[in-house]
Amino acid sequence: MSTTNKKIQKGWMILVVCMLIQAIPYCIAANIQPLFISSVIAEHGFSLTGFSLIFTIGSIVSAVVGPFIGSLFRKVHLKIMYTVGAVLCGGGFILFSMCDTLPKFYAVAALVNTGAAIISSIGVPLLINSWFDGNIRGKALGLAFAGGSFGNIFMQQLVMRSIAGNGTSNTYFTFGVVSLAVSLVIGLFLVKMPKDESEVVTGNNKDEEVAENNTEEVDISYTLKEAQGIKYFWMIAVGFLFVGLYVSAYSVQHANYFQSVLKLTASAIGLTGSIFAVCSLFGTIIGGILFDKLGVVKTLLISAIAVAASGVSILLAGTNPIFAHLFSAVKGLATFIYMMAPAYLVGEYFGKKEYGSILGMVQLIFAVGFSSGSVLFGVLVSIFGYNTTWMIILGFVVMAFFLLITASKGMIKLNKERQENMAKMSA
Repeated sequence: MSTTNKKIQKGWMILVVCMLIQAIPYCIAANIQPLFISSVIAEHGFSLTGFSLIFTIGSIVSAVVGPFIGSLFRKVHLKIMYTVGAVLCGGGFILFSMCDTLPKFYAVAALVNTGAAIISSIGVPLLINSWFDGNIRGKALGLAFAGGSFGNIFMQQLVMRSIAGNGTSNTYFTFGVVSLAVSLVIGLFLVKMPKDESEVVTGNNKDEEVAENNTEEVDISYTLKEAQGIKYFWMIAVGFLFVGLYVSAYSVQHANYFQSVLKLTASAIGLTGSIFAVCSLFGTIIGGILFDKLGVVKTLLISAIAVAASGVSILLAGTNPIFAHLFSAVKGLATFIYMMAPAYLVGEYFGKKEYGSILGMVQLIFAVGFSSGSVLFGVLVSIFGYNTTWMIILGFVVMAFFLLITASKGMIKLNKERQENMAKMSA
């Protein structure tokens, strides 16, 4: 085996580790908690609204601590960060088995989501951005985040069977132990940064447009303070705020709309969920490939068309149930725009210097949109009705992609000038 192959193998092994993070500890922390709702409510007598607050609190806490976690990754050793994240994520999930009041559930949810932010939402993009260059980073990110979809396919069935057979507390404890064990092994033995640039996996994409747009390989990296002084950074951040708004509206509200307004059968609604799950798995992978092959601007245009098509489909779902299925399919294919696009755009335009801090800030603003999107939708429905509200959400889609595409074009031009200036200074 050649030296190059050995170096590439290291990078791809890190990718496998990232997929494992998403498939087990992240999936346990983020994807299976809704399966506990009915049993926890029945066991403790909580209201649905009261217990559901754990999702809001968890997402808000993880978003708020995101920039802080990003800065810690620059100051604290990677293995220490991942070990702490493992204890918070897996150990916290174990603590759910001991909770008997809502405040305890809220506090533990904050711990679990903080741990998940360390090992997953900040940690995984940081690893991928460090180990893969711009010509292949999108594919690597897509595969890494697809690990969560793979894990979810199996984890959902296992959890449901465990709750039915072993009860709520035992299931919390069992899956918390699994999360803790896997993430500790990963944190202590498997995660690492490349020793130098020679270990970074490089792609073979020679497309001229991509090469022109990929300025990150020349070190034009920004600090968080520098990024915050650029209007395009804020356009990207606000763009993802609008992404959060429409994602929340589509993801949280569509099932109730299909059931209560369109009167679709339970089997039809279940089918839409299955279609979304399958399409989102492939969509995350395809999105990464598109970023690598076509560049940011063209990929954003494609995703804009896909998301707009899903928005039009839900407007037409009342005329024919087939549009409900089309909505779920296209929405699933476009999941990469919020699953991996923030991590990709930050790495592409702002570099590695303070990648975690900048990504954390963007994710914080996205979380603001996501956490308020469903509430805003409810307010708009009470005023305007469903059809007008869906059209307003479609307007959010247009605004999101207008900002993201405009900012991307601006950053490409800005980074080209920055590259030329730095080259002149070094000469």
